[in-house]
This record gives sequence, structure tokens and C-alpha cells, in this order.
Amino acid sequence: MDSAAAPIDFRTDPSRYKHWKLAFENGVAYLTMDVNEDGGLKPGYKLKLNSYDLGVDIELADAVQRLRFEHPEIGAVVIRSQRDRIFCSGANINMLGLSTHDHKVNFCKFTNETRLAIEDASTHSGQTYICSINGIAAGGGYELALACEQILLADDGSSAVSLPELPLLAVLPGTGGLTRLVDKRMVRRDHADFFCTTAEGMRGKRAREWRLIDQLIPPSKLAEQTQKIAEEVAARSARPKNEKGIALPMVERQIDGDTLRYANLTVEIDREGRSAKFRLNGPSSAPPADVHAAGAAFWPLALARDFDDAMMHLRLNETEIGTWVLTSQGDGALVEAYDAVLAKNADDWLVREIVLYWKRTLKRLDVSSRSLIALIEPGSCFAGTLLEVALAADRSYMLDGVFEGSNLPAATVRLTGMNFGPYPMGNGLTRLATRFLHDPSQVDELKGEIGEALDAAAAEEAGLVTFAPDDIDWEDEVRLAVEERAGFSPDGLIGMEANLRFPGPETMETKIFARLSAWQNWIFQRPNATGPEGALKLYGTGKQSKYDRKRA
Repeated sequence: MDSAAAPIDFRTDPSRYKHWKLAFENGVAYLTMDVNEDGGLKPGYKLKLNSYDLGVDIELADAVQRLRFEHPEIGAVVIRSQRDRIFCSGANINMLGLSTHDHKVNFCKFTNETRLAIEDASTHSGQTYICSINGIAAGGGYELALACEQILLADDGSSAVSLPELPLLAVLPGTGGLTRLVDKRMVRRDHADFFCTTAEGMRGKRAREWRLIDQLIPPSKLAEQTQKIAEEVAARSARPKNEKGIALPMVERQIDGDTLRYANLTVEIDREGRSAKFRLNGPSSAPPADVHAAGAAFWPLALARDFDDAMMHLRLNETEIGTWVLTSQGDGALVEAYDAVLAKNADDWLVREIVLYWKRTLKRLDVSSRSLIALIEPGSCFAGTLLEVALAADRSYMLDGVFEGSNLPAATVRLTGMNFGPYPMGNGLTRLATRFLHDPSQVDELKGEIGEALDAAAAEEAGLVTFAPDDIDWEDEVRLAVEERAGFSPDGLIGMEANLRFPGPETMETKIFARLSAWQNWIFQRPNATGPEGALKLYGTGKQSKYDRKRA
């Protein structure tokens, strides 16, 4: 399946959903899966048995996001199925068999990010997710359940949970299932081994005893008990039940040849150089007095939405564009002023959601399999929240001085309080703490620089940038950095970058993405899975897969 043939659009809203239904009652949102068999993102397969493709998950991701911003009154979310005796059979196998390697991996990465957003909502937003399973939850279906805080299973002798990827398809669960099984639900290793090699999965009492689910409920009482549990959870939520949410209109984007234009962001693609230049625009005016009144137009939220969409567009539709050059334009003092508003109103539910959105957007940047190079030039506004973008880069260049003939002042960077806690990486550390893992005292010293406009020499001395060439060397150094990246093996770069970006403590999140980048990437290219006689190709045909039996 060639993703370039028809660009994938991540923009949607509930009026366009084909596969999910949203309902609200007593502080609970009911997110019901009812996949349209003929509504696949690409031709060539049917989404039978509530199986899903990327299009189904795009809708899910949109719903999770909207619930946080548009429904402050919601304290619990129930994920359930409209179908009788089937919850979700996981990722559509025929879709995977038809997909290119890059699409399969990017599909898994996006579904992982969506599941992490669900967990983030449960942990930080007071919207606790509960999964109510009536029937079979297989593979990705069970992985969706694992992202929820409670799993309720119908005790009817047939409803079951399973991770059958290894025995049936010769691949691994692609959405963090193995990691969540042992790290989150703390299933015993020997139990997990048996469970993950048993295609039919587990049901009833054993599923509960092995911690695969939380509760068994008679099928006649599943809906009633689910509602009761969800309403009790919602009642305990600290979300403001009487506040009005803000609408999230469709992100506006214009594609003009190789240029993507958003209200707050421009992306220019250089196909020959296999790179894309992002220009993030700073605010054009001082922060408004009322964040709620500004709504989705509030600059930090508007930019985060534009940036998020641009990254997803490039990840799925521009897979040969291997280097992202990150730039900014605007007044750093204005960015600093917006950060002050975010910090001052940190207890406000909407401001909290905006900060959490930026955290997730920056994490998406962290795990993107692209080389990231930040350029800090005269006219840049890398301050506070936007400085995090530069700190996420694999390397950064800051011009020491000005360009000849330019009337723009020399570039500076500014630290704010937002650089010291609100935007942790997947490893649980800030980007500054990750950068200075060898000497945490440097992070404390940098707190003394908050609010200071640091020029190139000061920024380089402080360790905030990699190099600070002058205008004579600037063009050559930047050009060579981008050209060099384009000449390396993409596979090697993906592996190197994934290894280098997350030093420090390992978390469930870093494990999920590390294993996706390494093991799943490798397995998806092996003939045992994807060869002409591999399990993915022969699944459902009745033919036996032929495996290369050598262990590497």
C-alpha cells in the first residue's frame, strides 16, 4: 500500500467519524467502536470484526483530544463496542499485508501515541478511561484496553482477551502490549509468556487471576455495571463540572506544491536535499487577558495544533524527507510573556490542557524517526516553550553575530520556567536534565539565567546549543550538516537517533518506542512475517507459513 498515492489527512471532527460514536451522560463520555467495514483508509481490504486501520485511529485520537478541551464536565470515558460478541479484533491483517514497511511502522507509532494520550488523560486530566469488553478483544483490541485504567470483561464463557500476534502472524504486538502487560498490569513473566503464545487468549476467572483484566461481570449486567463504575469514577474527578469547554475547529492547512502553510507555521520541502524546513511563527501580539475567551486561537494552543498536524503529515506522507530543519521567527520576549501566562494560570483546567498538549506534541517530535537540526538565527524566537523545540534537536546551530547586510539584531535564546518541569520527555526528565545528565548542577545553574536574552557565545558556553559559527562559516556548516544526513543510511540514522535521544532512566514509554524502533522495525522486514510465504501474507489463506529457523 503506497501512502504517497493518496495523502493521509489527520484532520477530522465528530461529524466526519465513520467508526466511532460519542455520547454523554452524568459526567461520563461513551466512546463506542462501530467500525464501518467499507470505510478503510485505502482500497483493498474490509475492516471486518471491528478491526482497525490508521483511519480508525485518527478518529480515536481526535476524540481523545476533543474530550479534554471541549468537555471539562467529563470525568470518565468508557470505551466499548457496538458489535455483539466482538469488542475489537485489532489491526486489520489484510491492511498490514498490503502496506509498505514504512506505513506499518508509522501506523504502529501513531497508535502508540494515541494510547499514551489516553493514559495521559487518565493520569493528568482527570478523565479516567475504562474499557468494557463484550466479546473478543484480540491483538490491538486488547492493547486498546490495556491503555485504560480499568478493564471490565463479560463473564459469558466466550468473551476473551488475547495477544495472538506471535503465534498467528510472526510479529509482535505493535502498540505496546507486551510492555504494558508486565510493566503496567504487572503480569507475572511466566504467565505473560504463556498468554502471548496462546492464540485463543484467555477468558473468565484465569484472566482475572492473572491480572489480564480487573473485573468479570455477567453479560446481562455489563452495561449497568459499567455505567455505575464510570459514574463513580467521574464523581471523584477534579475536573470543573460547571465550566464550558472550547471548540477545536479544523486545523487550516494549505498545500502549495512543496510548501505547507498554516496560520502559525510554514514547512518547505526540499526534495533533492531530502529535507523539510519548519518555520514556527511566534505570537504577533501580547497575550490576551482571558485565555478561555481566546479559545483555540490562543497562540500556544494554535501553534501546537499546527505543529502537531505538520509532523503527522510529514511522517506518513513524506517518508523520504529524512531531515527536519527547525527554525522560528518572531519576538522572543512575546513568547516569554505567553509562558508567564501559562505558568501563572497553571491550575486553570484549560491552561493545564494546553501545557499537556505541548508536552505530547514535543514527545511526538522526540520519537519521530527524522534527523532534527535546529537553526537559531537573527529573527528567531527560541524562548521557553519554543526553546524546547531546539532542545529536542539532535544538534543545533546558533549564528554568532549577524548576517552582512541584514538589519535584524543578533539571535538570542531565552529560558523560562517552562523549561524546568512542565514538558518532560518520555524518560520522565526535562530536556535540560536529559542534556546535562552528566552534571545535574548545570540545570540548577541555568535557573539563574531565566529571563535573560543569551547571545550565541553565552548560549554555547551554557551548553544550550551545539555550535555557534559566525556568518562566514554559517552557510557551509549548515549545508554540510544537512547534506551529510542525506547521505547516511536511513536505517542506521533511525537506530542511532533512537538510542541517543533518551539517556537516563528507562520508563514504560521509552521501552515501548525503543522496542518499536528496533524489534518491530526489524521483524516487519523479515521474511518470516512479510515474505511471500510469511505469516502476514498467508494469514487467512489456510496455507502454512515457512519460517527461516535460524536465530540471529
